[in-house]
Amino acid sequence: MENVLNSTVEEQQEYIINMGPQHPSTHGVLRLVLSLKGETVLSVEPHIGYIHRGIEKMCESITYPQIIHLTDRMDYLSAHINNEAVCLAVEKALDVEVPERVKYIRTIMAELTRIQSHQLWWASFGMDLGALTCFFYGLRDREKILDIFEETTGGRMIVSYNCPGGLMYDIHPNFQTRVKEFISYFRKILPEYNQLLTDNVIFHERSKGMGVLTREDAIAFGITGPSARASGFSCDVRKHEPYSAYDKVKINEIMYSAGDTFHRYTARIDEMWESMNIIEQLIDNIPEGPFFVKMKPVVKLPEGEYYQRVETARGELGVYIISDGNKNPYRIKFRSPNFSNLWVMNHISKGNKIADLVAISGSLDLVIPDIDR
Repeated sequence: MENVLNSTVEEQQEYIINMGPQHPSTHGVLRLVLSLKGETVLSVEPHIGYIHRGIEKMCESITYPQIIHLTDRMDYLSAHINNEAVCLAVEKALDVEVPERVKYIRTIMAELTRIQSHQLWWASFGMDLGALTCFFYGLRDREKILDIFEETTGGRMIVSYNCPGGLMYDIHPNFQTRVKEFISYFRKILPEYNQLLTDNVIFHERSKGMGVLTREDAIAFGITGPSARASGFSCDVRKHEPYSAYDKVKINEIMYSAGDTFHRYTARIDEMWESMNIIEQLIDNIPEGPFFVKMKPVVKLPEGEYYQRVETARGELGVYIISDGNKNPYRIKFRSPNFSNLWVMNHISKGNKIADLVAISGSLDLVIPDIDR
């Protein structure tokens, strides 16, 4: 009888515990302060700043070409796309039109970046939920893209391939062949991801109906990327404001309406198929010509304010530059997708079990250095 009474008291008592900042499922130094009653989550309070590096402040004292090499340290899984965003903002300010060859190559590299990002997300998401095999399969396939990156750019994850006016250097002679070989390979392999995880009945129980985010709440919280489109919010920058070569291809925006953990997961799986479709439309049609426009040795933007947004693997990245006419910006601000996506955690986690919080968090695909900047 005494044990029953003690058990009842414990279930009614509210506990405050830390999840992180070194918890493996947070994928970085993120601290979540959880309020629990038993195993039920009452509230989630994110604490950030553990990896803050002052990137935006550092940008005020360096040149525009140098800024590129800081942006790939934010969302390091979307490094090429982050670099491209800064280049597009600078090129827009200077009214520079890059060659068509550059546009095609940038777009192909961006979609390869999106695929390898989703591969690592899938690998770690499955591992977080106890499906360790996913981690080995996901990294196995991701290596093929990193090898392509390394051959052309010299880098694997932090590629630093874009520069204002074009590309650092032309693609490797093997680039088109290896990309087509990868697409052929991955089209056969991607269905395995469904066999391993998507169709697993235990995974369904742990993801369907969990962490529901409505379309209205996605808009109110500023959620973008697959996490928003899984809630029915059409926000794909590639579709709404095409840049580079996205106006040359047909893009199907991946949309769902349920807004739960399972459909945030499914949206990213479908995006990998769509990225392969985009690459196939471009890979055999890369125009001949130069891979850069000759720029002045010192890049100075005219006085004014400039904004450019792109679609990273996690959503909309915005680059806002205020220039006073010097070689470095007066002020620069990055609108990072992860910062906005994190703050919906409390809203969609309340009332779920603490074990479900791992699945909900993983379905948002957070990269913590992009939050802290």
